[in-house]
Amino acid sequence: MTTEFTLPSFTPVAGQRLLVIGGCGGMGRALVQAAVALGLRVAVLDIARSIAQFPPPAGVLTIACNVSQEDAVQAAFAQIAAEWGAIDALVNLAGYTGERVRVEDMSTQEWDDIVNTDLRGMFLVARAGAPLLRASAAAGHAPAAVLVSSTFGVRVPHVGYGPYAASKAGVINLIRALATEWSPEIRVNGVAPGVIDTAFLKGGTGRDTKQTGLDMARFVQGVPLQRLGQPAEIAHTLLFLLSPAASYITGQTVHVNGGSHMAG
Repeated sequence: MTTEFTLPSFTPVAGQRLLVIGGCGGMGRALVQAAVALGLRVAVLDIARSIAQFPPPAGVLTIACNVSQEDAVQAAFAQIAAEWGAIDALVNLAGYTGERVRVEDMSTQEWDDIVNTDLRGMFLVARAGAPLLRASAAAGHAPAAVLVSSTFGVRVPHVGYGPYAASKAGVINLIRALATEWSPEIRVNGVAPGVIDTAFLKGGTGRDTKQTGLDMARFVQGVPLQRLGQPAEIAHTLLFLLSPAASYITGQTVHVNGGSHMAG
């Protein structure tokens, strides 16, 4: 006698409402494309310059929003609430870094600009998104959120990434705090990409090009998988963490870096 065994879905269920912050960047575009193909309803928040450079697919609700600005975040979420009433899944990819400058040589404005986007923006989005995620839970769904950190949140092997690294470390603990505060109704996890082959390596989508001075060929030699990551590989992990198959995972940050950092 055999017992029938059914695997849960390893991607979100078709028809779910997914909000992607930073959906016009390299990883964001890969996620949005996959989500649309899976039949999800998708909304994208990003800065106007990124939206103009890489418009989301037809049918995707698109709102220009700088996540470092409180009023802009509140207005964007008010529009989403009016359109959808709730969100079932939220991914926040928003983040950037500037020119490589040592902390001792950095202006206060540059520090604030990076931290306000990479950490304060995560807080503003989480606060604004909580009621819409709770509305999903109240309707009988199992909402989930994923915040994107970075390998730099746990190790800083290169000079000039002080505010970015500090912010991404903060994101990892914000993930833990939200997972505690929002349980049991809402799961919250994180993804920490390593070096991914996107425009972020030159400053970020929709932002001025910067010179990193990083020797990518030499960097890849230190990656066990011997290559840069691809945007789709991050999208795959994000979709899994939002899926029914990840139903008992919360408060975790998954490192996707080809082995360049192996978390203990």
